[in-house]
Amino acid sequence: MLLSACGREDLSVMKPQGPVAQDQLDLMKLSIAIMIVVLIIVFAIAAYVLIRFRRRVGQNEVPEQVEGNFKLEVIWTAIPLLLVIILAVPTVQTIFAHGEDLSNDKNAVKVQVTSHQYWWEFTYPQYDITTAQDLIIPTGKKIAFELKTADVLHSFWVPSLAGKMDTNPDGTLNKFSFSAPNEGVYRGKCAELCGRSHAFMEFKVKAVSQESFDRWVNEMKAPAVLPEDAQLAEKFKTNCLSCHAVGDQGGPVAPNLTGIGGKESVAGILLNQREGQEEGKPVLDNMKEWLHDPQAVKPGNTMPSPKSLGLTDEEIDGIAEYLANYKLQYE
Repeated sequence: MLLSACGREDLSVMKPQGPVAQDQLDLMKLSIAIMIVVLIIVFAIAAYVLIRFRRRVGQNEVPEQVEGNFKLEVIWTAIPLLLVIILAVPTVQTIFAHGEDLSNDKNAVKVQVTSHQYWWEFTYPQYDITTAQDLIIPTGKKIAFELKTADVLHSFWVPSLAGKMDTNPDGTLNKFSFSAPNEGVYRGKCAELCGRSHAFMEFKVKAVSQESFDRWVNEMKAPAVLPEDAQLAEKFKTNCLSCHAVGDQGGPVAPNLTGIGGKESVAGILLNQREGQEEGKPVLDNMKEWLHDPQAVKPGNTMPSPKSLGLTDEEIDGIAEYLANYKLQYE
């Protein structure tokens, strides 16, 4: 029980970092408070009855049988109904307040989320940008989400910013919104068992200033930067860009690799070490670990091993170094 209370601030619903999560926590507090009051009263009455009407020494006769008290029955039927109403009113208000469809709101940033086994794709239709794993958003702006899945049922969850929302395989588009008032990085998870690497299906929400967000948009739309070594560049184009994309080149099947060296993690789960932080490893080490054996990092993922594509260890290391140094300058 003590260990269950330990964890990261950005993975706790008890430490909200945005208005949606704060309102959800307030509802939790209200419902828990009501339950505690009910428990105290019920246990107090039960204790009183057990003591007041317990069998006394030498008391062998059957107690007097009496019918129910009409007034008491009305009271303990009306009180739960009143408590349900007290809980229902703010719950409905909160659901409607945060469940509003902002697809047509000109001031909201639209993001189309597509879940895959085992990664997350983010498309910004207003800016004609697609990225993966790191969701970049401007602070203070409402982010209007449309969620779908490319395969099985997944669930999009950023505990410190909002509750869970499923991505349904039946084609249904789920919509919701949240915002992050403060700059920072918030960890997201898949909250629906979706396969062998469900536990490794993480993503990051990175809230930056509006100016930084605008620069990020421009950097994402810049022409692709390929390896300087012509032979390595050709290998990369032939073996990687058939599925992945960098800048204006490549395919849409796999995660977009533009600026991957500056992202918070490799493959969503291998955290990159940042200046002044002890957590994580150097991005180059993570990149090599991932490229040399993707199945060891995320069992069951659909990325083919670069070695099975005919790449040598030296070529894999060269591509890893190129990607580790592919960073966007927007902060």
